[in-house]
Amino acid sequence: MDRIDAHLFLDMVRGGAARLGTGRKAVNDLNVFPIPDGDTGDNMYMTIFSGCKAAGNFLGEAARNVSDAMLMGARGNSGVILSRIFAGFAKGVEGVSEAGLEEFSKAMQSGVRESYLAVSEPVEGTILTVFREGVDAASGSNTLGEYLDRLVTAMEQSLEHTPELLDVLKKAGVVDSGGAGLLYIIEGMRAVFNGEAVQLIEESLPNASQAVDISAFTEDSVLEFGYCTEFLLRMQRSKVDLDSFDETVMSEWLASHGESLVFFRDGSIIKVHVHTHTPGDILNHCQQYGEYLTVKIENMTLQHHENHMDERFRKSRKAYGVVAVASGEGLVETFKELGADQVIEGGQTMNPPVQSFLDAFDRVNADTVFVLPDNSNILLTARQAAGMYKGSDIRVIPCKTLGEGYYALANLDTESGNPDEIEAVMTEAAGEVVTGLVSRAIRDSGDVREGEFVGISGKEIVSSGESPENALVSLAGALDAGSHDVILVFQGSGTAEPGQAVEALARQYPRSEVILKPGGQPVYEYIIVLF
Repeated sequence: MDRIDAHLFLDMVRGGAARLGTGRKAVNDLNVFPIPDGDTGDNMYMTIFSGCKAAGNFLGEAARNVSDAMLMGARGNSGVILSRIFAGFAKGVEGVSEAGLEEFSKAMQSGVRESYLAVSEPVEGTILTVFREGVDAASGSNTLGEYLDRLVTAMEQSLEHTPELLDVLKKAGVVDSGGAGLLYIIEGMRAVFNGEAVQLIEESLPNASQAVDISAFTEDSVLEFGYCTEFLLRMQRSKVDLDSFDETVMSEWLASHGESLVFFRDGSIIKVHVHTHTPGDILNHCQQYGEYLTVKIENMTLQHHENHMDERFRKSRKAYGVVAVASGEGLVETFKELGADQVIEGGQTMNPPVQSFLDAFDRVNADTVFVLPDNSNILLTARQAAGMYKGSDIRVIPCKTLGEGYYALANLDTESGNPDEIEAVMTEAAGEVVTGLVSRAIRDSGDVREGEFVGISGKEIVSSGESPENALVSLAGALDAGSHDVILVFQGSGTAEPGQAVEALARQYPRSEVILKPGGQPVYEYIIVLF
């Protein structure tokens, strides 16, 4: 079989929709700010689903009917572009009863041209690039089967490269969502061409009203992203001369009053997708040219995503990442400065759950993730999360104190490229650190009275003092601070200026470097780290 007739083409469209239906949530999860646009997977699915009930006796007629139906059902930026791809294909097979390799290839090139024309300012690294590069690579095939194989392979490679073309994708660690959605569709079309049976499940059509999370925009919210505004406008002869009307007047005005504009004219119908803070102004202006067939306005802040990421789309992964646990603004910032990708808020009296670790692993998006629990009570939770997570190689460094986590991270060196060696070095570094804590006693215990400040090492009280600063200085002595090169002190959230205590440490241990950092940690007035 090396020709496509109307019946096969319609089945291929349904196969593309069915394949996207299974992956639309994964495509949704590829959306990235600061330009949210609903749910790309749902929008593209509803767009192609609109064409699934079309019919036709010959290929040109079927393709045109699919295109017209998708025009009416197109949603979102990527959905509109998708509809233009099929519109271009329809133009390419106009009047054709069935297509062989040459006709099909030319029609796909027509789809590329039409998709680029629909976007006022085409951006590379998007669905446009993925489709264009796929079609270019598939040209020169010897059969339709080979064409579709090469098309899918080239689109996969192009999609993998999209983060190198768009920084917003690279920073988010994902590929372009529209390109991913189109890849699903082409894969489904190829499957049907190769004789695979697919079932389009109508019940899987997303219900937009159920997807709205109104709690995302409250009485105190500020409209940051504006409204996704879409409409179909039927131009009226009573308002414009259809034969001489230049639609660029309208598209240029829209481009100057909104963003992410997708605009095209199909006969007397104009399709518009634009992001704007003032949709009323847009609608009032454009009504001078005709009347609306459909209008959709959505607040782009109202988005809800569950994690359905398709692992093959996590192309912009790092080789190594770090998740640490810390509590206090200063400590969190310190760990980030040292190279932690994610810092989970937690510590004594506020142990994070397993889910916090799983979410952090997702956000890091690295092949190997090193975890610094930084508290003996959290170590078991971190190990449990590591055993549950399948998306990366999780290595938990057995750090039981913030000091151990700090020094382990300071010794992170990925140059060897061997996770086992990196883990061994970090574990060894953690074992070379001495950590002490200063806190207020909340009750009498032995020689310690309630309200007194105590110095703690491990689970033992090794010093005390009437003030946190006195307890800090005596704690340093008990830990033999002078035998270490560095005395690092993190100041807690409730402590006063510790200048005299730091000066006392510097005088007592002149051969050690004394460093004071704002930790902002609760519970402990001071954390002292010796290495």
